[in-house]
Amino acid sequence: MRLTESEFRGMNTGIRRFFQRRMELPVFRWLGLSGRDQDILEIGCGSGYGAVLLSQLQPRSYVGIDLMPEMIELAKQRSLPNATFLVMDASDLSYFPDDSQDSVVIFGILHHIPAWRKVLDECQRVLRPDGRMFLEEPAAWAVRIWDFFFRWNHPREALFGRAELEDQLRLFGFSLAGRIGVPGFWSYCVRKNT
Repeated sequence: MRLTESEFRGMNTGIRRFFQRRMELPVFRWLGLSGRDQDILEIGCGSGYGAVLLSQLQPRSYVGIDLMPEMIELAKQRSLPNATFLVMDASDLSYFPDDSQDSVVIFGILHHIPAWRKVLDECQRVLRPDGRMFLEEPAAWAVRIWDFFFRWNHPREALFGRAELEDQLRLFGFSLAGRIGVPGFWSYCVRKNT
């Protein structure tokens, strides 16, 4: 889904960058994200601020994808070494060969994608054996509250709860390596089963 104009503005603020830098990435690090000498794929890279943070981990390569060309244009302006930004639908990662990525990072965008189950399936396919995916997601009820106040209009078929997400992760060949969260919002490290 494309972001609404108000959510697009909201995702490109200092407040969003603050949370990503001071909370989200440190939680992923605590869950085991190292990134050093790894091939990292970020799903829903937006304006590229996550790429800035992930590049500090010294990956071998970084690819950020986003459905919105205007986000990719913003990301490319960051001129990060070893970083590639592509306009791409996360439910079709056919650009990437099987077993080609060490880590997949998702800074809370699955709840924008009606075909989020297909995204999980594709992430499992592109991860190397024992590869890891780091993701964070809000609960459906939390997204509905945001939509009520901010009018962001997330697609209902893209919303899910913790139990449903964890069931789908297992179904698509992941095992839970770590989870941390508060009511309505969770962060995960899941490992591709070999």
